[in-house]
Amino acid sequence: MAIILNLETATKNCSVSIAKDGKVIALKELNNGNYSHAEVLHPFILEVLKEVNLTSKEIDAVAVSKGPGSYTGLRIGVSAAKGLCFAFDKPLISIKTLESLAHAISIDKGIIVPMLDARRMEVYAAVFNENYEQIRDIKAEIIDENSFSDYLGAGIVTFLGDGAHKCKEVITHKNAVFVDAIFPSAKEMAELSFIKYKKNDIEDVAYFEPFYLKDFVVIPEKKKKPTF
Repeated sequence: MAIILNLETATKNCSVSIAKDGKVIALKELNNGNYSHAEVLHPFILEVLKEVNLTSKEIDAVAVSKGPGSYTGLRIGVSAAKGLCFAFDKPLISIKTLESLAHAISIDKGIIVPMLDARRMEVYAAVFNENYEQIRDIKAEIIDENSFSDYLGAGIVTFLGDGAHKCKEVITHKNAVFVDAIFPSAKEMAELSFIKYKKNDIEDVAYFEPFYLKDFVVIPEKKKKPTF
């Protein structure tokens, strides 16, 4: 038996779950349109543990969403996960954010393209088949009318995630299906983290870093003109 704590903080959805052998037994999440992870992540961890009458010492591993996604969100989630692993000598498991997002839906045929918003017309995206096998690397890409044209020409392509909404007016192919009200969640992490746990596919807690995909860029504030 394996009890795994799953943390998802890569987007505006702050999500925490406890899973037993890959099945969610407690879930707490908040998506209020803001990045409130710093305020709610640790209370959520305490709440899900209390719900199933467990302490941090009694979990078998901690899994964290590794990215890509929000720089700050990823830092908060990874820092919390590493802190728990160090404190209680637990293994750390990392889950690709776009892979867990792809598992939020099921399709009979075609492909799944999970997308995360990366400002303006850029998204973080990957491509999976109907069996959730990744068939294209994760990329940061600017969306235009020709995006994913090869896949669209071959069959149904289901786009999902908070990056999908910006593509609706640009990608107008008849084979394009959009599901934009879905965010990465610790719910979908449960099965994936259990699979990695059984394989002992774990990270080095001391050296693990999130997968940012792009360098963090600070946009300086515009200087206000002096008033006299």
